[in-house]
Amino acid sequence: MPDGWARLWAPHRMSYLAGENRPLPGNDQPCPFCRIQGLDDEEGLIVARGKSAYVVMNLYPYNAGHVLVCANRHVADLTDLTVEERSEISELSAHAMKVLRKVSNAKGFNLGMNQGALSGAGVAEHIHQHVVPRWSGDANFMPIIGQTKVLPQLLSETRKALADGWNQV
Repeated sequence: MPDGWARLWAPHRMSYLAGENRPLPGNDQPCPFCRIQGLDDEEGLIVARGKSAYVVMNLYPYNAGHVLVCANRHVADLTDLTVEERSEISELSAHAMKVLRKVSNAKGFNLGMNQGALSGAGVAEHIHQHVVPRWSGDANFMPIIGQTKVLPQLLSETRKALADGWNQV
């Protein structure tokens, strides 16, 4: 490259950035987190349902077992949630960590919420918390050199393992 910058090309991400499975100004995509609630757990990749929130597999995972804890209500901001909703999202996140430790031997976690589109939220209009399991050596040369993220299990298989283990933890 004439400017000397190294580049990591990820053209597969363009369909997501263009609005695949998420509402953006100018497209007619419904909110995926509202739509998923109307599906059965297996089809919607839902791991567990609470009273005011649920746990679902991330369709675009950073790591195997990456789940989202979503409010049932379509609200955008943490400050828009009730105390009960915030509490349940926290409880479901903690329980998801316990289940991921049990079923996949996760050694660490990244937890987080991106509030607003400018912060990086892919679906900014519907609050959700990321729970990303981590293992020693899970970030190797493949994403950097090979432009490939190795996910050792299908989302449906990971969902089943987590759902089966949910009430055992």
